Amino acid sequence: MFTEIIKGFARACAANNCALIGGETAQMPGFYQPGEYDVSGTIVGVVEKSRMLNGQKTVKRGDTVIGIASSGLHTNGYSLGRKIFFEQLKLKPSSRVPGLQGTIGAELLKEHISYGPLVQKLIKHFNKPATGNRQPAMVKAFAHITGGGFVDNIPRVLPKSLDVVIKKGSWDMLPIFRLIVEKSGVPDEELYQVFNMGIGMVAIVSADRADAVLKFIRAQKHDAWLIGEVVKGAGKARVV
Repeated sequence: MFTEIIKGFARACAANNCALIGGETAQMPGFYQPGEYDVSGTIVGVVEKSRMLNGQKTVKRGDTVIGIASSGLHTNGYSLGRKIFFEQLKLKPSSRVPGLQGTIGAELLKEHISYGPLVQKLIKHFNKPATGNRQPAMVKAFAHITGGGFVDNIPRVLPKSLDVVIKKGSWDMLPIFRLIVEKSGVPDEELYQVFNMGIGMVAIVSADRADAVLKFIRAQKHDAWLIGEVVKGAGKARVV
């Protein structure tokens, strides 16, 4: 088990150009049940000040929001997900549901997409220093759609005078989320604040380069869509 865990760490670090610089294994007999493991990690990085993104200063009215696909629940919404699937719908981890390729358990354990390499490529390609005749940064902000969904995460990169409007139905929703929408009875307002609903990352970009950015993202083998826009407001995100 230990070997498999370290193999996973090594693969993830290599894929994201990270160094695995340390770690320890604590053995605590009697604390964990047989076969139970607790794994935690910390990622530390450095960014040049000149390369930092500050959406609160650069995001403008009329900018476009691009949504980048998730692989599933990623790292949030499991408490509500378990309640829906295992308590409300009376399913088991081994249950198979029409529309899903595997079992519910396998769907909930799908690997979280890492957006790090894509983010680095986008910044390198579209955010060249604004000197001479070069254009200013086209990719203005990123928001990782984790706990809090669209409503709590996107406002962190917005000026207080602007809102983002996300348009339902503007992306291909994953089957797991269609199942949740159709069977759970949970209001959309809660679903879009608890789950990522198939969008794991959003990028706010200049409207005149949105198509070019979208094409670039898709060329990197990520599904992506134009899902919203920046409008006058009060620093909030709305799903309509």
